[in-house]
Formats: sequence, structure tokens, C-alpha cells
Amino acid sequence: MADITRRLGWRHLRSAPTSHIRHHRDGGLVHDGPGIGFWYRALTAALSEIPVDDREESMAFHARTADFQDVTVQATVTYRIGDPAVAAERLDFSIDPDTGAWRGSPLEQLSTLLSETAQQHALDVLARTPLAGALVDGVAAVRERVTDGLGAEPRLAATGLTVVGVRVVAIRPEPEVERALRTPARERIQQEADRATYERRAVAVERERTIAENELGSKIELARQEERLVEQRGANARREAEEQAAADAIRAEAEAARTVRLARAQAEAAREAGEARAGAEASWLRVHGDASPETLHALTAARLAENLPRIDSLTVSPDVLTGLLERLGRPGARREPGA
Repeated sequence: MADITRRLGWRHLRSAPTSHIRHHRDGGLVHDGPGIGFWYRALTAALSEIPVDDREESMAFHARTADFQDVTVQATVTYRIGDPAVAAERLDFSIDPDTGAWRGSPLEQLSTLLSETAQQHALDVLARTPLAGALVDGVAAVRERVTDGLGAEPRLAATGLTVVGVRVVAIRPEPEVERALRTPARERIQQEADRATYERRAVAVERERTIAENELGSKIELARQEERLVEQRGANARREAEEQAAADAIRAEAEAARTVRLARAQAEAAREAGEARAGAEASWLRVHGDASPETLHALTAARLAENLPRIDSLTVSPDVLTGLLERLGRPGARREPGA
């Protein structure tokens, strides 16, 4: 909207670069162009403001396909007023000289014209296309048909409009039909997911089987090694027992031989000691056999004195001494055995 200020009964208009201003006074064109500013009198001025920037018209409408299915089309048409003079002649773009507001609603008229024209071409192409084709290739077909139709529409050219571009956002069926159409695809996707799950499970089972076989093979090999180990331990124990038995036999033989030699030595020593004692006794007997009785008595008394305990004092009565001397003085007295 143009910027209008007041000064002493005069008005000053300043427009934006995207607004084309046409100023008529007394039936003649005084100012014409975008982004201009000028002074005027409100009672004699006729002003028009035509936007020349790119504008977008969004639309959503229903259509019916060749197989009588309802679809919703969402599209956007980008347009601009290429000839402001023609547009100002065909539509009411006049503005209030005091406020700068449009007296009518020209943009709504343009929107209705574009929407109805675009819908007409979209409905025409969809009416010849089945639902499946419309959902698959309908967006490109509708866009192309609407672009060509708007470009060739004489009413738009006569109004000074230029179509910059057409975008078709989506073509969607009714919710029930869309769910029904999604079901086969969902089933296929679910089947693929189930197949992938089964394959993954099969691979997991195969891997588990391989792992179990490897573990079983490891256990079997371990059992075999343990068996060989037990056999080797038994052989080692037998060999150790045999070696121990052999060593014990050798030690027993050596001990027996040593015992025999010791016994022989002891017997030899005893024999020699017996012979020596026998010789000593024989010599002792021979010596005593040649001695006189008095000598033997004296020796006996000496030997007896050696074997008697220690006597500190001895009292000999006259009777005992007399009898002993008598016995010792007898010529035929002999030593009795055990005396």
C-alpha cells in the first residue's frame, strides 16, 4: 500500500518499487511508473496501485479420476502482473486518495481467475487418468497440463497476467482408498520383513549349530587328550613303580648282602673271641692246675676281695680266725666248688 501524507490540503504519495502507480487528472495520465512519489490534490486525482511483484496462489481442490475415485490436488501457481496498464483497465486497482487503500478487491478477482482456470485444466487431465496412474504419474501430468493451459489462456493475457511457474504438491485419494491402496504394499513390506527375519533366524541357527559343533569337537578332542594324558600318567606310574621296585630289590639285595657280611663278620669275630677266651681259660686252668693250694687260696681271697663291696672296718673274732687258720693249715684241704 502506498504511503500518503497530508500538507496544507495537498497529498504526497510515495510508492514501493514493487508497486506500479498510475495518476490520472482530468482524464489524462499524469504519473505512471513503479516506486514514484509526487504531490497531488485529492479532489482531482484518480490513483491506481498495481503490484508488480511475484505472488503465489495456493489452491487445494477435489477431482475425479477415470475410475470414479475422488482425489485431492494441492498446487501452487506463481504469477505476476506483467502489464500494469492492461491490468488497471480490466480490474479495479483504484485506491483512496486519502488513505491509499484499494476501493475494491482486485487480488481476490485474480486469485479466483487463476484458481478456476488451473482447476479446469487439472480436472480435465485427471478425468482421463485412472487412480493408479494419477497417483504414480499424475503430479507431472497435472503440472505440465496446468502450465500449458495457463500459458495459452487468453483471459490471463487480456488481464495482463504472466504465469511464472506451477507446482503440484500432491495428489491424494480419500483416506479409506489410501489405506486400501497401502495395504498390499504394507503386506509386501511385512512379507519382506518376515523373510528377512526368518533368514536372520536361519543364519543365527546355522551359526549356533556351527558353534555347537565346534564346541562338541573341542570337547571330543579334549576328551581324547585327557585319555592320552591318563594313559601316559598310567604308563609313567607303572614305569615309576617298576623303577621303584627295581631300586627296592637292589636295596634289599644290598641290605641282605651287608647283613650276611655283617653276620659273617660277627660270627668270625665271635668265633675268634671264643677261641681266644677258650685259649685264655685253658691257659688260666693250666696255670692254676700247676699252682699249690695255698696259692689258689690266696688268689681266691684276692679275687673275692676285688668283688666285695667297700668295707671300711672289719671285725674278726678269734673263733673265726682260729677256724680259718686251721682250715688253711691243713695239708689235705682243697677248694670246694663254688668257694
